[in-house]
Amino acid sequence: MTIATTLGRLNHVGVATPSIAKSVETYRTLLGATAIGEPFDLAAQGVKVCFIDAPNTQIELIEPYDESSPIAGFLRKNPAGGQHHVCFEVPDIDAAVADLTAKGATVLGVPRIGAHGTPIIFVHPKDFGGMLVELMETPKDSH
Repeated sequence: MTIATTLGRLNHVGVATPSIAKSVETYRTLLGATAIGEPFDLAAQGVKVCFIDAPNTQIELIEPYDESSPIAGFLRKNPAGGQHHVCFEVPDIDAAVADLTAKGATVLGVPRIGAHGTPIIFVHPKDFGGMLVELMETPKDSH
């Protein structure tokens, strides 16, 4: 028996960008963002990421390392960048994968470690009306 996946907390909105530095400056200048993390490499996914804290969630800025990064493909279609995905928390990523698969959803790949250091997966946009959804296991030290 699989455990039903339930909609968890919105953890972050992923935003693809050709330049984290320029995007950080935009959020700082136009929206007064002050809680801005240091950019760091996520080599396994071919990207650099930076989190900007909002009162109720985070913005994840994602910049590709090079043309082989999946984000580079997104930026070829959207040169200025833009919303790439939304990420919801789930208590158990393996249970979520089993449940979604049983329900006919297309889970992209296998669980891997994401930018928050917890397991993640993505669900194909066709299952969510064109929106790419990331699910991440709720960090153990969170909330």
